[in-house]
Amino acid sequence: MSEQSDVVLYEVKDQVAIITLNRPERLNAWTAALGAAYFASLDRAEADPDVKVIVVTGAGRGFCSGADMDMLQGIGAGRADAEPAGVQRDGSYATTIGKLVIAAVNGSCAGLGMAHALACDLRFAAAGAKFTTAFSRRGLIAEHGLSWTLPQLAGQAVAMDLLVSGRVFLAEEALEMGVVNKVFPAEELMERTLAYAGEVAENVAPISISVIKKQVYSHPGMSLADAMEASRLVMLESLKRVDFKEGVASFLEKRPPAFTPYAGS
Repeated sequence: MSEQSDVVLYEVKDQVAIITLNRPERLNAWTAALGAAYFASLDRAEADPDVKVIVVTGAGRGFCSGADMDMLQGIGAGRADAEPAGVQRDGSYATTIGKLVIAAVNGSCAGLGMAHALACDLRFAAAGAKFTTAFSRRGLIAEHGLSWTLPQLAGQAVAMDLLVSGRVFLAEEALEMGVVNKVFPAEELMERTLAYAGEVAENVAPISISVIKKQVYSHPGMSLADAMEASRLVMLESLKRVDFKEGVASFLEKRPPAFTPYAGS
């Protein structure tokens, strides 16, 4: 099943929703309309019981080159029509989705585009894909959560370098720094990403993904003792679920598991 809008494509294939930013002539530069369509697509995928994993990518040569320059110029000039319209969500929104969200970074990933890529749970990149935080070179600051996500992924020193310098770095360096999880040849990126997503969709309990995401994004702000106690409580809940029995039974019987679909937070 696939559907198309002007600025975002949406397709479901083998329990994986593929969300494609679709302004290839502008390297998928972010606009209010693109943002609204992107967030609506995330909501749609989360609400669909047939979707277990979400993959986000870009059409053409880029993932997302950042905020559209026409929009930035309008904001700088104080034009009201340049401000985002309708329901807008912040850069961390993908972390609140109860399903695994993977960014397949196929090309240029800059500024706001990088912020949204880093808000995904995993990032797979095409070899040679270019990254930059960009904000400091536009007279701006670390925005849309990058001051949190970059230190979490790469450490404070690396984050400071990338945020202050605004320099361009390639996927291979991003892998070394921990900014991306894997780098694949460009022609294999989607195939390899969808293979990973399919493996997760087939073998992992949806409720486990939802709970693990909440743990990973909230526990770094806790003390070790508090994180241990919080994990103990949710483990007790997990042990009571039918998914635990199914996980053990399917392993012993050497068959694919039939886990309970995700039903929201």
